[in-house]
Amino acid sequence: MTVPKRIGKISFGLISPQEFRRMSVVKIITADTYDDDGFPIEMGLMDPRLGVIDPGLRCRSCGGRPGECPGHFGHIDLIAPVIHVGFAKLIRKILRGICRECSRLMLLDGEKRMYIDQIETLVRLGQTTDDIVNKVFAEARKHKVCPYCSAPQQEIKFERPLAYVEEGHKLTASDIRDRFEKIPDEDVKVMGMNPDTARPEWMLLTVLPVPPVTMRPSITLESGQRSEDDLTHKLVDIIRINQRFQENREAGAPQLIIEDLWELLQYHITTFLDNTVSGVPPARHRSGRPLKTLSQRLKGKEGRFRGSLSGKRVNFSARTVISPDPNLSINEVGVPLEIAMELSVPLVVSPRNIEVMRDFVRRGSDKHPGVNYITRADGRRVKVTERNAEEVAEQLEPGWRIDRQLMDGDIVLFNRQPSLHRMSIMSHRVIVMPHKTFRLNPAVCPPYNADFDGDEMNLHVPQTEEARAEAEILMRVQENILSPRFGGPIIGGIHDYVTGNFLLTHGERRINKLEVMDVLKKLHHIEIPEPAGWDEAGAPYWTGKQIFSLILPKGLNLEFKASFCKNCDPCKREGCDDDAYVAIRDGEIICGTIDAAAVGAFKGKITDRVIKEYGPTVGAGFIDGMTQMAIRGIMLAGFSFGIDDEDIPKEAVDQIEDVLNAARENVRKLIDAYKAGELEPLPGRTLDETLEMRIMQTLGKARDNTGSIAGRYLGIDNSGVVMAVSGARGSMLNLTQMAACVGQQSVRGERIRRGYEGRTLPHFRRGDLGAEAHGFVHSSYKEGLNPTEFFFHAIGGREGLVDTAIRTSQSGYLQRRLINALQDLEVQYDGTVKETRGIIVQFSYGEDGVDASKRDYASPENVHRIVQRVLRKEGA
Repeated sequence: MTVPKRIGKISFGLISPQEFRRMSVVKIITADTYDDDGFPIEMGLMDPRLGVIDPGLRCRSCGGRPGECPGHFGHIDLIAPVIHVGFAKLIRKILRGICRECSRLMLLDGEKRMYIDQIETLVRLGQTTDDIVNKVFAEARKHKVCPYCSAPQQEIKFERPLAYVEEGHKLTASDIRDRFEKIPDEDVKVMGMNPDTARPEWMLLTVLPVPPVTMRPSITLESGQRSEDDLTHKLVDIIRINQRFQENREAGAPQLIIEDLWELLQYHITTFLDNTVSGVPPARHRSGRPLKTLSQRLKGKEGRFRGSLSGKRVNFSARTVISPDPNLSINEVGVPLEIAMELSVPLVVSPRNIEVMRDFVRRGSDKHPGVNYITRADGRRVKVTERNAEEVAEQLEPGWRIDRQLMDGDIVLFNRQPSLHRMSIMSHRVIVMPHKTFRLNPAVCPPYNADFDGDEMNLHVPQTEEARAEAEILMRVQENILSPRFGGPIIGGIHDYVTGNFLLTHGERRINKLEVMDVLKKLHHIEIPEPAGWDEAGAPYWTGKQIFSLILPKGLNLEFKASFCKNCDPCKREGCDDDAYVAIRDGEIICGTIDAAAVGAFKGKITDRVIKEYGPTVGAGFIDGMTQMAIRGIMLAGFSFGIDDEDIPKEAVDQIEDVLNAARENVRKLIDAYKAGELEPLPGRTLDETLEMRIMQTLGKARDNTGSIAGRYLGIDNSGVVMAVSGARGSMLNLTQMAACVGQQSVRGERIRRGYEGRTLPHFRRGDLGAEAHGFVHSSYKEGLNPTEFFFHAIGGREGLVDTAIRTSQSGYLQRRLINALQDLEVQYDGTVKETRGIIVQFSYGEDGVDASKRDYASPENVHRIVQRVLRKEGA
């Protein structure tokens, strides 16, 4: 019986030439791969001792068939030492730190002992020794004469990629290896290496390991020809040059030819190890494609670590386009039937569920929800089809496993890339639906940063009971409504949801019985309350605020300002003229309008308070009810937005024209004052900067004023104004630009200056500093831009696009680096933050111990009341 062992430690080092030969199963001497009959050639690059990939053959080292044999290393004996490109800089450091005659490290014995003690202490603590080793080499380099043999030292220059020059003489790899072999073991320790596992001379290769065949398989093309792997191509080049080198040396060829062949061997081994070394032209295929050699297989996004280990393609996953379905709960996801029949959930047959399982199996894999496969107790897997379904169902026994197709109520993980925070992957309950897209409630879009303009999302089906439990407890949408970043709700009303609630609750909106039933028809658990009053005809009516109050939990008390509140001083509170101050008493809206500040994603104060006081389940129910009510509310009011919504009357157009003419005149006066030397420079600014800033301020104010004029004439009945005021989408600035004036275009925060010499475009005079000549767009979007304005607008717009593209890649890379730096940190149960070795990074998480997701996000005046409620619950 094998006794399990625990790994005590891992030490990293270099492999010696003797170790390479000991690991090897065969010495490779020929560059050929297969003979005429298609069999691997002995001692060639596909020798059967290196492993087998062809069916019918067995490995000559372990006897395994293809798929069983992991592969075995071979080796090539190099005729001359070759520099390992990965150690080029370290070789330079060592050469500069050791004596050119006796190869001792040029430090005094006392200094060496001190540094060895420091290195051993750091190793014992599990910390890096890089800083000490760098200091060792820096101190050694200061000696111009060897303290041991008094030999004078020469400056060693490093010429990229792999040339070391001493006194104008280029050191060969053999010279360097000879020097390194003479370094005593004590000096190797001071360099931060363990001489038992890493000697400096091993950085110069005399034996090259040949990777197993399984690591570089050849493929057979349709024509019957074999196509070899990139690594095999490189190895062929290395063996051929190695053989030519040997033949020429034995034949006594001139030194120049020998040096050229060594350079060529060095080139092939360098590109075999890393084909992207700066200063070395990459090795290429005949087609011109650079070869993908060892280093390229490991590093980067597609490499082994990131592409095959950290993240990889997985089974039991699906991907398709997403589309909206406001009738789904935020906890649900609509899955196409086609996908549901392909993905499966493993279930174990037991005496208690065997009959239910038989029913599933009898449906086969063609009727939903059926079974795709069953796994017998002996591990044999059987595909369930229409033909064998009945037979397999009868044979079913406890202990067997069935792969049941996805069905309503199954828990799945839903993800949208790029996954930038933990809410980018959450668990939902499946609702199987027709058609070919995943369906999602629009309220869940913000955490995924999803929209429905062609976005695709991924769905993963957990395959174990533990995974399902974890998804259920930690990853449900309702558990992630409050963001751990700022403590407020990240899921909530967006776009039409906000507009619908605004239209329903703004002012004294009266709703008749038929309309009330329509608004509440999706909310089955809610009863119609007593009417708010009767109209002139004697018919009962309800108010929008009264209807919205039906989805608020009893006992909820809250006060806050709506997002369109003008902060009038003193605020009239519950008597607010604009209906902007929201007051909720015992779950009833006394006054105020429900908008983005109340129920919106990132803002919703009501959502936040409901979750914190009543829990995530009630919170999710509130969001579901609010979204259903909002959809009915916006349908009830009727809501559309078109080109005529930016129409403003003639008097408004005239007023806007007056404002713009006045701004033009002010700019002209500023320019005249500048030219006359009468402009006062602002503190810390040049005269030119002052002029630009004053012009920008004047034009900015003019645009804002035109917007105010347009806003006065558009009014709260305008659809665009409703969206901007409620916080659903857009702003008054957007409406200003559509109806009144687009305004100044800028590049890097300045007016547009570049173009021709002394002017931006050929239609302007040289030195023209006026508004139009530097990108002020006088027109509105509705009116339409003239060609010059259009051109300036395109310049301003281009900056936004370029910025976005650059920012995305930069922030992605920054986040990756940050995550890699922080991935080992862990908050312990004692409240400290430690890394894997147990070293304390922070005594209290975040230096203050505050969990942002638990802080009170809604109005601070209610904090004491929440504390009281919590204390009452805990019986304190």
